[in-house]
Amino acid sequence: MGGEENRGLSPVAGGQEIREVVRAVMQEMGFAERETLEKKVNELIAENQRAREAAEAAERSAAIRAELQRLGVTKIDLAYRAVKDDVYRGEDGRLMAQGGSELRDYLAQFVDENPELLPARLAGGSGARAAQKGPEANGVDLSRIRPGMSAEELDRVRQEVARVAAQTLRGA
Repeated sequence: MGGEENRGLSPVAGGQEIREVVRAVMQEMGFAERETLEKKVNELIAENQRAREAAEAAERSAAIRAELQRLGVTKIDLAYRAVKDDVYRGEDGRLMAQGGSELRDYLAQFVDENPELLPARLAGGSGARAAQKGPEANGVDLSRIRPGMSAEELDRVRQEVARVAAQTLRGA
């Protein structure tokens, strides 16, 4: 027929075959997109779960630290490290501690058992000196040092400054 070989298909049949191939390719691409979307959704769900866990851990940490501070603990980081693994969130959403006790009760008991976490009750120790009381304790009132003061007062201030400097240098 005109030199071209049609491979035994009519133009209508050839067009039908092309449509089927196109449909098949589109269908495959749709499935590939669907798999990609499902994978992306699963990644987002996992990321969301990690973010929730991080937020819950931060909230738990803040609650524990705040309660320790309220109880007067000065070494909060040390106390937090000691109790953090014993605290969990109960079914009702409240923070609970080892043995099912309330967080507040558990931390109060912990602080009672570890008084070294609290501030020292007595300042100083053997060899500590009593603090001087008031601005006049050393004989010089700092608020009275000013230009134009009498030579006698100025000399007394200089002597007191020299005495304090010598005492400081001796380490006393």
